[in-house]
Amino acid sequence: MRPVHIALAVLVAAVWGFNFVVIEIGLGHFPPLLLSALRFLLAALPAVFFVGRPKAAWKWIVAVGVALGVAKFGLLFTGMAAGMPAGLSSLVLQIQSVFTAVLAAVVLRERPGRVRVVGMAVALVGIAVAAVDGGTSGPVLGFTLVVAAAACWGVSNVLTRKASPPDALNFMVWVCTVPVLPLFALSLLLEGPERDLAALRGLDWSGVAVIGYVAWVSTVFGFGAWNHLLGRYPASSVAPFSLLVPVFGMSSAALVLGEGISGLRWAAALLLVGGVALTSLAPARAGTRTGSGAGAGLRTETGGAAAVSAGSSPGAAAASPAP
Repeated sequence: MRPVHIALAVLVAAVWGFNFVVIEIGLGHFPPLLLSALRFLLAALPAVFFVGRPKAAWKWIVAVGVALGVAKFGLLFTGMAAGMPAGLSSLVLQIQSVFTAVLAAVVLRERPGRVRVVGMAVALVGIAVAAVDGGTSGPVLGFTLVVAAAACWGVSNVLTRKASPPDALNFMVWVCTVPVLPLFALSLLLEGPERDLAALRGLDWSGVAVIGYVAWVSTVFGFGAWNHLLGRYPASSVAPFSLLVPVFGMSSAALVLGEGISGLRWAAALLLVGGVALTSLAPARAGTRTGSGAGAGLRTETGGAAAVSAGSSPGAAAASPAP
């Protein structure tokens, strides 16, 4: 990769890592489901008017929109609102690569191979260490919700591979239209209209900045730049940069929010990132199914697709929103 594109890949990882800090700040302004709904609304508009008609079947757009937008982000934002620290969330969410690999083995008949199995085992040990650390510094419910969000992300990755959209950015923008109304409805039902109205009436410049960052900087810029890189280079060259997301997430949370990073959390980070790297970047076994057409991000096998999408983010294989 050219130095300018390496710098761009690192910048995207930094944008996605810092996004966890912005979400944490945003949860001080909005209820979690309302914040997620606003994020998708602004990410879809006005972009949906510029990307053209959907180029993938609506059944896949709706399925990914529900799994990723409603379930994954609803659980993630709610878990963070329940007290899960931003830095730890950025780390734990990376277990999605293990969920993706397991689901791909069951649904897509993709055989993970020994190296990936070892990688999944190492990543799970990292999650166990993170759970111990979270148990001493944060609520169990928040930790559980973020792990559940990672599982939903794995589901959306597999659904995206099944969809094989020919235009990843077009697919992502249309996926962003799906969660808007369900999230607004869930917010009204679970968080209450009074709380939602109070948040909207109290909207200030910092709240506007939060929504703008998570919608336009993290989602539109982040995935626009990521897909640009995936269009120029093999996914195996781009995917490793997503492993920097929890590094930026934990460090920015420490610098901006004053979150401490314990020895256990550093150990969890090393184990989890190392395990995800093995799971995501190990060579495919003969006969393993690979994506086609659908953006370079879909051409990585099993965990590779997860790593490409690890923004979120970050956070769809190649195009699912960053956290």
